[in-house]
Amino acid sequence: MVSARDASASDADLARLASVNLNLLVPLLALLEERSVTRAAARVGMSQPAMSHALRRMRRLMGDDLVVRQGSRMTLTPRAVTLLGPLRRALHQTAQVVSSAPFDPAVDRRVITVAMTSSTALVIGSRVVNLLAERAPNAALRLRIATTPSSEMFTEDGADLVLLSEGSASPYPRERLYDDRWVVIANSGAPAAASATELLSTLPHIAFDASPRRYRPYEVLDAQGVTYTVRHRVTDNLLIPELVAGAGGVALHRYRAATAMSHLNLRVEEFPFPIPTLGMDMVWNPWLADDQFKSWLRGIFLEAAESL
Repeated sequence: MVSARDASASDADLARLASVNLNLLVPLLALLEERSVTRAAARVGMSQPAMSHALRRMRRLMGDDLVVRQGSRMTLTPRAVTLLGPLRRALHQTAQVVSSAPFDPAVDRRVITVAMTSSTALVIGSRVVNLLAERAPNAALRLRIATTPSSEMFTEDGADLVLLSEGSASPYPRERLYDDRWVVIANSGAPAAASATELLSTLPHIAFDASPRRYRPYEVLDAQGVTYTVRHRVTDNLLIPELVAGAGGVALHRYRAATAMSHLNLRVEEFPFPIPTLGMDMVWNPWLADDQFKSWLRGIFLEAAESL
């Protein structure tokens, strides 16, 4: 039973909404996601002057600049960042109200945005692309490749799903997609009789540059008293196996990414000391309100992972 107080509060909310031009919300979302008046206008079918006018009205409505210029690029204000998630959810739910058609992957034309590292894309990307082409031929996949994916990509990049290694923090619930582990890789010319520990202590290292964060395998090597020499540092983890195969040396890498590059004829050895696993987790956009779509996409990724 609705109390008189609840009813009056609801009436007040409706009265406030009645005084707001809700047609501004669609261009507002486009502007916050595109961070460009020109691109936002093209996306929603408005002229650039009309979008500029809408921006001025939105700034007055929200009491905030929303987007501001920093150097050569436009960035969101803190207030705009907090608006992104709730606005996406509200507009999606509104679209569901005015459309009675349920989610149908066979005809859906949305852009599916997923964030991950290049190494993760190598491991599972092609499987996901193939499944999407088969099950959702009209949809498009937008892969956002980042050195260190984070939950901020939900608001910054509009990601539906972020794939995070289990060591990466997130305030949102997560689900294991697949398990991985650390291995030692060297090229085929490395001394055949040398153990993994000997490879690590005698050959120059090509290491992932994770500054300022300390790379976990090297913490273990330090704790075990293993001496080693890091000669080269690379910011793209996926390039490391290519460099090891072509230039020699040794590196620490993920097992699944290393084995996916079997054409390089790498020597792959187990990491010689106890170390936590390196599982890959799915973290969903907390404002993703389309439960049917989310459940379907979750099934696509789980099926892709099963074939690893």
